[in-house]
Amino acid sequence: MTEVVAALVWNEDKFMICQRPSHKKRGLLWEFVGGKVEAGESKESALIRECREELDIEVEVENVFMDVVHDYPDLLVHLTLFNATIKEGTPRLLEHNDIKWITPEEIGNFEFCPADEEILKRIVREYGKS
Repeated sequence: MTEVVAALVWNEDKFMICQRPSHKKRGLLWEFVGGKVEAGESKESALIRECREELDIEVEVENVFMDVVHDYPDLLVHLTLFNATIKEGTPRLLEHNDIKWITPEEIGNFEFCPADEEILKRIVREYGKS
């Protein structure tokens, strides 16, 4: 199983999503910023490194929002999504195709990686306007 971390970053009532590069697996699908945890690395330090590498931002890693296990045809992932805040920098496109800030009500307008589906449902339940 591959350990993967990601960040749920809010800016007022919107959260950040990133579009995967077209040449990668699950290309052009939307996801939360993050990536694989390397050997000997804590989940928190992996997330800080990934945010720096992918978006040129420094994040403050907070508590775990949710854990998900997803079995892709090519990969079994254990995704840990952390609440996080940007403490330095403005997100830049270093790796992703695009970045957007969306409200929970806008989730349906985007096609996300399948591993994120349960997380997105919880975001709508907890933060959506009903």
